[in-house]
Amino acid sequence: MPEVQQVTLSDPSSSLTATYVPAAGMICTSLSDGDVEYLGQRRGLQAYLTDGKTMGIPILYPWANRLSANQYRVGDTVVDVVPGVNGVRADAHGAPMHGVLAANPDWQVTEKTEGALIADLDWGAHPGLLATFPFPHRLTMAVTLADRTLTVATTVTPSGRPHVPLCYGFHPYLTIPDVPREDWRLRTPAMRHLLVDDRGLPTGESKNWPGGEERLGTTELDDGFDDVEPGALFTLSGGGRRVDVTFDESYTAAQLFAPGNDAVVGIEPMAAPTDALRRGNYRMAAPGSPETATFSIRVG
Repeated sequence: MPEVQQVTLSDPSSSLTATYVPAAGMICTSLSDGDVEYLGQRRGLQAYLTDGKTMGIPILYPWANRLSANQYRVGDTVVDVVPGVNGVRADAHGAPMHGVLAANPDWQVTEKTEGALIADLDWGAHPGLLATFPFPHRLTMAVTLADRTLTVATTVTPSGRPHVPLCYGFHPYLTIPDVPREDWRLRTPAMRHLLVDDRGLPTGESKNWPGGEERLGTTELDDGFDDVEPGALFTLSGGGRRVDVTFDESYTAAQLFAPGNDAVVGIEPMAAPTDALRRGNYRMAAPGSPETATFSIRVG
C-alpha cells in the first residue's frame, strides 16, 4: 500500500474517534468507540487507493452515483467524460460513477486540532480535474468530532467566473457490529422515492415514501430519493447500538444502499439526485457566494 498519513480525531467528551486519510481522497476510514467500529471496512483502504473500491465514508464528487451518458451540458459548456481517463470510473453498464476524486492525493490540510480537521482542494489548479468538470473552485471539507457526533461541512467556493454545479454527495457505509444484519432496524424520514430502470437511473417516475422504522431482514436497497427536508434524520440500530445520520443543511436528495452480500447500509447525503448533472436539476454556487452543505453522524 502506498504510504499515506492517517489523521485521527478524538471526541473530548467520549471514547469516540474518527480517522481520515487526506492524501487518499480525504476519506474517513474509521468511526469507532474503542474497539467497536461503525464504518464498513469492505475491501479496505488499499482497494480504495488502487481500484477506487469504496469503504468508510468517501466523497462522491463532482457527481454522486451514475450519469446516464458520457457527456453533459451546463449552459453553453459541453463536457465529455471518458471512463478510465482523468479519474473517471464506470459501473458494470459503463455509466460514469461517483465522480473523479476517489483516492485523490491533492487535498491539503489547513487546520488540525484534537477534534477538528480542515482540508481543501484547489480544483482549478489541476488540468485533469478541469477536463471532466471545467468549473474552477476551491473545495473545502471541515470535520469536527464532539459530543459523540461527527459533523462534515463541505464548502464550494467558485474561483473563476463560471457558476459551479452542486451534484456531489458522500457514501457513509454504516454497520452495527456483533448484531446480525437481519436484526438491524432502519428508520427513514418521509421523502419522494425516485423510481429507476435496470441500470439504476431515474425513469422520471416517483412515488411517496412514508418513512418510518422497519427491521432490515433480507431487504436489499439501492434506491434514490429527493424532497429530503432540512434536518432529516435516518437511524440504523440494533442490539442496543444506534447510529443517527442527520442531513443538517443543503442535502436535498439521498440514496439508500443495503446490499444483501455485505453487512453495511449506505445512507448517502446528496446535493442533487442521481444524474442531475445531465438533467439540470441542481443548485449552483455563484462567484462570491460559497455554498456549504452539512451532514452529521451521531453514535448513540
